[in-house]
Amino acid sequence: MTTKPLTGHECPGDPCTIVIFGASGDLTKRKLMPALYNLKALKLLPENFAVIGVAVTDSNDELYRAKITDDIKQFATRSVDQAEWDDFAKRSYYISGDFNSADTFTHLGNKIAEVQKTWNLTGNVLFYLAISPSFFGKVVEQLDTAGLTKENPGAWRRIIIEKPFGHDLQSARDLNKELTTHVDESQIYRIDHYLGKETVQNIMVFRFGNSVYEPIWNRRYIDYVQITVAEKLGVELRGGYYDHSGVTRDMVQNHILSVLSLIAMEPPASISGDSVRNEKVKVLEAIRPMEPEEVLMNTVRGQYGAGLIDGKNVPAYRTEKDVDPQSNTETFVAMKLMVENWRWADVPFFIRSGKRLAEHTTQIVIGFKRSPLLLFGKNADADVTPNRLVIHVQPDEGITMDIHAKKPGPGVSIANVPLDFSYAEFGETTAATGYETLLYDCMIGDMTLFHRYDSVDASWRIVNPILDVWQALHPRDFPNYAAGTWGPEAATKLIEKAGHQWHYYKLDR
Repeated sequence: MTTKPLTGHECPGDPCTIVIFGASGDLTKRKLMPALYNLKALKLLPENFAVIGVAVTDSNDELYRAKITDDIKQFATRSVDQAEWDDFAKRSYYISGDFNSADTFTHLGNKIAEVQKTWNLTGNVLFYLAISPSFFGKVVEQLDTAGLTKENPGAWRRIIIEKPFGHDLQSARDLNKELTTHVDESQIYRIDHYLGKETVQNIMVFRFGNSVYEPIWNRRYIDYVQITVAEKLGVELRGGYYDHSGVTRDMVQNHILSVLSLIAMEPPASISGDSVRNEKVKVLEAIRPMEPEEVLMNTVRGQYGAGLIDGKNVPAYRTEKDVDPQSNTETFVAMKLMVENWRWADVPFFIRSGKRLAEHTTQIVIGFKRSPLLLFGKNADADVTPNRLVIHVQPDEGITMDIHAKKPGPGVSIANVPLDFSYAEFGETTAATGYETLLYDCMIGDMTLFHRYDSVDASWRIVNPILDVWQALHPRDFPNYAAGTWGPEAATKLIEKAGHQWHYYKLDR
């Protein structure tokens, strides 16, 4: 069966040199290299390209090619064609050097010129910063000083920056000021790998490609929206990073608010470029930052203790590697947000996310209002819940719509019936890391799925007041939920106060 292109585009990206800072790191070997290979296998990577890895680890071109060859055998998401990989490997180069040293960037400039001549490349260069956020500003400054960010007619220079973009509102603004001193906003691609997931991208198609849903996608018909991002895993080997971040910075400020804005935004003038990003920013700006007393009423934080996951004992967060034994970092968050505009007035958006929860799932639940009349009698209607639409983002991608139907028999007995669509029904799907579409879009200059700075600023304005209150009032009950559960009891009470309950759909497909 012919594999469809990941992005729906038919043409390969622009010929370019791809420079990856942090080339010896986990992100590169687990995600970026497999994603680039997938693009090559799908004929979406340009025929003329080269990859230059930059890291502090001492190595050379030959050793680096051997390393990425070993890595791709372990982390590839599809069968590796030897001829395709050999061509990829011989186009891969390596520079070792200190990011604080100007010599590193002089060497990089020379290497870029060398590979461009070797492979008949244009001046297009994509810089991917798969490095610690503390180096973002310094690396961009060094690139600018070395003259590597200057764009010429017909030759672009673009920079992909990984999250987190700042630690709070002020640090995000400081970082943006530092970056835009050296490069233009149009050159900065702030990546959110969540937006590379097929189901997340399909939200726009589902909303604006089906005339049956958009007319009822508003406060007149929708009662509430829930977004759940749950993980069974703990912090694994990321304890040092996570203990200074927490789930609110790690998940809510970027991923979840991005998904929320896709669910709530107005129809864009087009599906590319700034049209989509303009509408997403409007949603975030319509979420009014909470006052301190509202934070206490509308948010819940938690931290996992010891418990059982899949029948196995797992440790408490405070005993994880590189975590402070007295840590007050939250590993769970739930909150109620209100989008204060004409479409969504009075419709609560409930979000929750956490580690060491009962299931690994990302789901969006759209709860519709109950029918205005109980036409079939109290007994028939008693067990019937209002219609719900569930968008399954992971691990089983698909869409479920709960409808009501009469059970067979002489009496009137009503049941909830799920109309279930799975992406697996499309047949063979393209194995992906979630980075393919984003890398490809950067190569063709499509910024639709990347964060513009005003959206980053708007999301921090939502999250910052919550973090400030939590910083001032340390939790007294941590840990307050056992691993393997759905989080602290306070999260259940939060949603019940609004007359709702958390939903989790697990279907046997």
